[in-house]
Amino acid sequence: MLVIGVSGHELSARERDWLQHEGCAGVILFLRNFASKAQVTELTQSIREAAPRPMLLCVDQEGGRVQRFRDGYSKLPPLEGFDALYRRDADTALELAREHAWLMASEIRATGLDLSFAPVVDLGRGNRAIGNRAFSPDPQVVAAFTRAYVDGMHSAGMAATLKHFPGHGSVPEDTHYEVAIDDRSLEQIRALDLVPFAAGIEAGAEAVMMAHVTYPQVAPEPAGYSPRWIKEILREDMGFRGVVFADDIGMAAAFGAGGVKARIDAHLDAGCDAVPVCHPDLVEEALRAVEDRPLATSGLAGMMGRAAPGWDALLADARYGNAQARIGEVPVSTHDVGVTSGANDEANAT
Repeated sequence: MLVIGVSGHELSARERDWLQHEGCAGVILFLRNFASKAQVTELTQSIREAAPRPMLLCVDQEGGRVQRFRDGYSKLPPLEGFDALYRRDADTALELAREHAWLMASEIRATGLDLSFAPVVDLGRGNRAIGNRAFSPDPQVVAAFTRAYVDGMHSAGMAATLKHFPGHGSVPEDTHYEVAIDDRSLEQIRALDLVPFAAGIEAGAEAVMMAHVTYPQVAPEPAGYSPRWIKEILREDMGFRGVVFADDIGMAAAFGAGGVKARIDAHLDAGCDAVPVCHPDLVEEALRAVEDRPLATSGLAGMMGRAAPGWDALLADARYGNAQARIGEVPVSTHDVGVTSGANDEANAT
């Protein structure tokens, strides 16, 4: 099943046709789809009305530089700032992470979307794509924040997606543009990068998003289309029973699988349940690519957002104003690496 990108502030006739395709299970929105809170809420509703079945509507609203919806939404600090606060007062830092998660998820749910692909549980160890999107370089600290963040998202009626499995933070390459190879052993990765994922799974996270990173000591292909990583390690060894998302197949590190159809087949055959096709220019070819596959969208049912208040009710909630005030306590580092949202929106997909 595919989660597709659309091109602008309104659905085109061609995009309405895409929604009718049996292989289309959802839509992911980006900065290119946002003009205002009212406009994106209308777009969300129009997608639901045009689709012949329930669609999973998604966005990346992590905070910091990866925040697609801005004007009219809370300014969410990047996750990196929580680490310094944790060193001073761990309990307060974890409480504020829950509020960050609740605030983010509540605004997205009030807009009518189901899911923000969050939290990032990669380690903050210098990767050019992750940068200050990570909580900390310390796996145990990231694990503690992962539990808190999943809890905060759940309290707002949103499922949680742990990304990018099995860990994107310990190599420098940015997989939007580059092939990334992590030559560590499985034992080394288990001791570090997998720790937050195990914590998130234990906390009840409903989904995992794969990394386009190759770990040659574990499997010859990138994790996103590796049966070893998905079926054996994630499913069998770690006991994960939720939804597995590929990362965007338009990213450079996915090209090694071949053309669009080859990429989609590789990810689905390896065990991914859903494949994001974020670039609208690739959507028609992607839909054709899955026409000969048996597809089931029922697996995404658990990712649909639970009943949530609209904007009027959310703005009237005392917790909302308090959460906005409290996240101002999170230090904001001037350190940042990687791509930025804005004109380069596509490069920051998922």
